[in-house]
Amino acid sequence: MNKKIILTVSTIGTFFIGMIAMYFLISYIPLKTELIEKTINKYEVEESVITEAIDRVHNSVVAIQSFSDDDLVGTGTGFVYKKDLEKGYIMTSAHVISEGDNVSVTFSDDKSVVAEVLGYDIFADIAVLSIPIENVVEVVQIGNSEDLKIGSTLFAIGTPMGIEYKGTVTKGILSGKDRIVTMSIAGSNDWMVRVLQTDTAINPGNSGGPLFNLAGEVIGINSLKIVIEEVEGMGFAIPIEDAMQYVLKLEKGENISRPYLGVGLIDIDEIYSLFIYGIILDNSVDSGVVLGEIKEDGPAYKAGIKEGDVITKINDHKVANKAEFRYRLYEYEPGEEIIITVNRKGKINNYRVVLGDSNK
Repeated sequence: MNKKIILTVSTIGTFFIGMIAMYFLISYIPLKTELIEKTINKYEVEESVITEAIDRVHNSVVAIQSFSDDDLVGTGTGFVYKKDLEKGYIMTSAHVISEGDNVSVTFSDDKSVVAEVLGYDIFADIAVLSIPIENVVEVVQIGNSEDLKIGSTLFAIGTPMGIEYKGTVTKGILSGKDRIVTMSIAGSNDWMVRVLQTDTAINPGNSGGPLFNLAGEVIGINSLKIVIEEVEGMGFAIPIEDAMQYVLKLEKGENISRPYLGVGLIDIDEIYSLFIYGIILDNSVDSGVVLGEIKEDGPAYKAGIKEGDVITKINDHKVANKAEFRYRLYEYEPGEEIIITVNRKGKINNYRVVLGDSNK
């Protein structure tokens, strides 16, 4: 009798457990289905946004070819960022056009036109070209990279591997902001620049081309790419707000004014240069920039800085080499006063320097 009762209770318990499990299973299936549907809808919405943005901006992006005596010396990408009653204005990278004496731009419909180089700056790696207004099809909208969050979807349009691949679109995300990388200027890696990092595929022919957000606004100018075996998917772009600060002057053909110290720079590991100037470093020097020449009547000379001094700081920022020194120095404007810290034969000195103008 007791065994039958126990068996009945056990059977009822198993029945209820099974019913509860079935209830949760039945409830889970529509929840999972709803989740899948939401994911698909989100994907479809994003794809729709991107394709619409590409349609709006595709005709504003141009392939650029630079020639020297009819020889092709540079290929890249640019974009029409402005127009007036007479001209359309194109932005690109300086290194794309700086070696040539004749520049042509080709639109998405294969129409080509000769462009005029209004101005460029190799340190900012920005160039401005103009074309007759009748050739302008579309003009991009300028955005702001500061508004972006890490992980934001981005896309690029460019000319990788030659003009036959013009208009190539690649997609990725914003991988990092405010990265500081070293770039080569005139064969020397002594220049640093602030960049956006993205995993959007960027190849050499993309240089000068636009990096867009999902609204189809330009938030960067594709400029650099790390190409080493250990690293893949790391592209770099100059933030558009950094580029725009130079554009008005370049449109007018004016040189960019930068602060001037009147000094020659030597890295502490440039043994031959130190030998030429007869400079022997103190044992306390393990980083900084050595001054190999001080120009008379220059700002550094007037402040009391001497040949052989090792600059270790600009205001509160330490400087380890020439690239970092220039990066920190060019954060200031001509006419500003800064404090330069130097190591002079083991003794630390601070000097107030009023910066000169590189254009004067």
